[in-house]
Amino acid sequence: MDKPWLNSYPDNVAAEINPDQYQSLLELFEISCRDYADQIAFINMGAVLTYRSVEEQSRAFAAYLQNELKLQPGERVALMMPNLLQYPIALFGILRAGLIAVNVNPLYTPRELKHQLNDSGASAIIAVTNFGSSLQQVVSETSVKHVILTKIGDQLSAPKRTVVNFVVKYVKKMVPKYHLPGAVSMRRVLAKGEHLQYVKPQVKSDDIAFLQYTGGTTGVAKGAMLTHRSVMANMLQADAFYGPVLEDGKEMVVTPLPLYHVFANTVNLLLFIKKGGQNLLVTNPRDLPTFMGDLKKYPFTAITGVNTLFNAMLNHPEIHNIDFSHLKMTVGGGMAVQRSVAEKWKEMTGVPLVEGYGLTEASPVVASGRYDQNEYTGAIGFPMPSTDIRVVNDDGEVLAQGEVGELQVRGPQVMKGYWQRPEETATVMDGEWLLTGDIGRMDEQGQFFIVDRKKDMILVSGFNVFPNEVEDVVAMNEKVLEVAAVGVPHDASGELVKIFVVKKDASLTDKEIIAHCRQHLTGYKVPKLVEFREELPKTPVGKILRRELRDEVKGNA
Repeated sequence: MDKPWLNSYPDNVAAEINPDQYQSLLELFEISCRDYADQIAFINMGAVLTYRSVEEQSRAFAAYLQNELKLQPGERVALMMPNLLQYPIALFGILRAGLIAVNVNPLYTPRELKHQLNDSGASAIIAVTNFGSSLQQVVSETSVKHVILTKIGDQLSAPKRTVVNFVVKYVKKMVPKYHLPGAVSMRRVLAKGEHLQYVKPQVKSDDIAFLQYTGGTTGVAKGAMLTHRSVMANMLQADAFYGPVLEDGKEMVVTPLPLYHVFANTVNLLLFIKKGGQNLLVTNPRDLPTFMGDLKKYPFTAITGVNTLFNAMLNHPEIHNIDFSHLKMTVGGGMAVQRSVAEKWKEMTGVPLVEGYGLTEASPVVASGRYDQNEYTGAIGFPMPSTDIRVVNDDGEVLAQGEVGELQVRGPQVMKGYWQRPEETATVMDGEWLLTGDIGRMDEQGQFFIVDRKKDMILVSGFNVFPNEVEDVVAMNEKVLEVAAVGVPHDASGELVKIFVVKKDASLTDKEIIAHCRQHLTGYKVPKLVEFREELPKTPVGKILRRELRDEVKGNA
């Protein structure tokens, strides 16, 4: 197929990567721990872990899983915690034992947690005590036989550990009562594992590394089978695309996105392990004062996040006290980056906010803007090395440059399929091609633009209105902090455009917004209804949930 995007790559970005450069994630991890043994790998709440320490503790964890719990290669182990030093120890312990990691959102309701544990058939779970109550409610109805618990401060030094764990439980009351009588503490696991023999398993590149759950907004959550090879390929693609600005052993990445999210796992965790970088783990980015305080302490060189997080940072008074002089790379993912946010970020930091695009089913990165782009483009960028994207109409015909249709993706990062769901797999896979459900187009440079999600499209009198476009225009108004657009049923036109707005300036009125939109949008795209809110519903990573607003509108119709 024709690949015009290759002509648009920077000169120092290769068109292809070798997805078989490493046999498995274990090999990648072991090489970095050897090469960067005494360098800092992770920082959290002022505590640090060196590469040597992560290697030793993850080996002890793996030995415990092998010897005490007798878990066999291929069994699933759930991991339910925010960004803490315990996360990489547990994750690499799981992978080094030849097991499959099942990342679990700690904020899941008991119903959601029960589904994921049962669907994955997880034999064990490692969780933070803050979520012990949710686990208690469902664990007896799942396949889980072993529970390992850790407290927020367990990786901190002795005096600080005691204080933090006391404050979290008794002062902030963040640990609801729970009763899990068979549970063992992670500290005890590590202490015992130190004295047990670790046996490295035979892990093949096509073995599953992660069951990464997705699709909760389109029905029941499904586990995307991400193999060692697919995840490694995506990490190597990110290295090829962003690597020219990153130096081995000299970078510090800020990780406010949770590591249980596939983007942070691949781009922040694995890429910067390969680079021998330091990783500043942010446990709660919604606590902006603490987050901004951390940023003031460290000379970070890279940061990733979602549009809403960058927007919140730019509107925080401490933004002017942060030193961005070391910053080389900023990547936004998970949702569209808005022009107003990207332009303010570039003005504030001198570094472009590069938009990346991906799907859980693709490990996840599919396309990205260039690391050296000078201005906001509104595009999701160019396909990553060794990645093909095509635009297809409803009849499956490949469309020409400039035409709008569904984006389909092919590359070594694409999943093996959905865990134990062959029928659902068949609905999103056409041979090697992954059907994204996203509507977009390609320009003459081979740059791709997302128009919107198929299911989010608003149909006004037969015309397609894409929420992203409306939101981007509304966000241009300086008095708007956040916005979401949805369709509202209407007898005459089928649907009307309604927007939900969080004000930055209390003087903002609905008439002012509509007048602003009329300047920038065709008549049928202009919102007819404006509702002001104190906040908008979001996922744990800060992605605005249009679905909840849509469901609310339908319920009130």
